[in-house]
Amino acid sequence: MVFLKKIKIEAKEQPSPKKKRRKESPEEKKWFTLEGKLTVDVYETDSEIVIQSAIAGVKPQDLEISIENDILEIKGSRPNPEEESKKRNYFFQECWWGPFSRKIILPKEINSSQIQASMKEGVLIIRIPKIEKEKRKKIKLK
Repeated sequence: MVFLKKIKIEAKEQPSPKKKRRKESPEEKKWFTLEGKLTVDVYETDSEIVIQSAIAGVKPQDLEISIENDILEIKGSRPNPEEESKKRNYFFQECWWGPFSRKIILPKEINSSQIQASMKEGVLIIRIPKIEKEKRKKIKLK
């Protein structure tokens, strides 16, 4: 026979009026900064993996593209061209203004030394050559 015992857990911590709120460091404030997720299309051809993203309003110098192991990271920021101090009454707000990023796990082995990135009419295109391994190898007997 098994007996179960219910345990009641109560939270009794109450804020003390004498406690001072600790100031957040700049690193801690960065940790809580909102960041948009960049939308991308990723596809492959016979010889390369291609990544495309519509990033209108972003200058090439405001982008950072890096690769580590099999993860490609795109980071940047899109400034709001109508940044004003007065309050706005939006009907819709679907555009992301501010910092954004995206990490993409690459599905194939790639040649990272030959990656090419370009922007044309507000579209970022990254071309990554694949490393093709021989699928079948003949072995000669000696």
